[in-house]
Amino acid sequence: MISRRNFLRTAGGLTAATASTAAYGLSEPVVRLTLTRYDLSPRQWPSDFPLKIAAIADIHACDPWMSLDRIAEIVERTNALNADIIVLLGDYVAGLRHVTRFIPASEWAAVLRGLKAPLGVHAVLGNHDYWDDKTVQRQGQGTPVARRALERAGIPVYENDAVRLVKDGRPFWLAGLGDQLAFMAARRYREIRRIGVDDLNGTLAKVTDDAPVILLAHEPDVALRVPSRVALQLSGHTHGGQIRLLGWSPAVPVKHGMRLAYGHIKLKCDVVVSGGLGCSIMPFRLGVPPEIVQVTLGAKGPVAS
Repeated sequence: MISRRNFLRTAGGLTAATASTAAYGLSEPVVRLTLTRYDLSPRQWPSDFPLKIAAIADIHACDPWMSLDRIAEIVERTNALNADIIVLLGDYVAGLRHVTRFIPASEWAAVLRGLKAPLGVHAVLGNHDYWDDKTVQRQGQGTPVARRALERAGIPVYENDAVRLVKDGRPFWLAGLGDQLAFMAARRYREIRRIGVDDLNGTLAKVTDDAPVILLAHEPDVALRVPSRVALQLSGHTHGGQIRLLGWSPAVPVKHGMRLAYGHIKLKCDVVVSGGLGCSIMPFRLGVPPEIVQVTLGAKGPVAS
């Protein structure tokens, strides 16, 4: 089976043969910015409890593809949604080498500090946030630079942890899973037994009452193991495949009979996979423009726009 990396490289080379398509694909990451809305009513979420969530995934800060000005635009557009809560779904650092500058974590985190919501801004890390930190990879432990930068900016980062929040007297839990691919890059330094730092059971064990649960997990794959105790899982990582043709993301592999590539998927819980904002491997998007995601829970039925 062709890997996502090889597919993107091959597709990038093929589309480069067609100047107009290549020009569009290269401009889409830096020109377009869309809003995708989901109005959902998971059975585990009270129908009379409206909650608006704004989700940002896969920023991949770097020049020229995701500049500080571009991130500031994303922050402004996100704040304008007036969401109850803002969640950041990981991969803040650059995910490709075709850049003119790698933006230090202190700089992009300072811009993200501008995000504001009544119930706060909450984050998890992604695989690139771990892979980019060579010290953490060599030692097989430690706090990645991206996490330290976010926390210094006043944004809490959850790694197999959960927090109980309250809106209008109604409680709910926000749980954040550790990254499932955190130490895959460490294999170049030594043999490793496990590539992830995720602990789904341990995370959900921190939920101590029957209030509904929202799970943040950078990679969507864990959705196949998430129990019905969770109302909603929010994920990124795939970028929608970066190339999406007629609703098909060929660069995202099928796992256990499912392609968890993009959009709303209903399993034991509702799952929303964001197409994200930046790029990895190649600075190219086609058919899946950068997006901010808005999810409204407690709606009358599943609607996406």
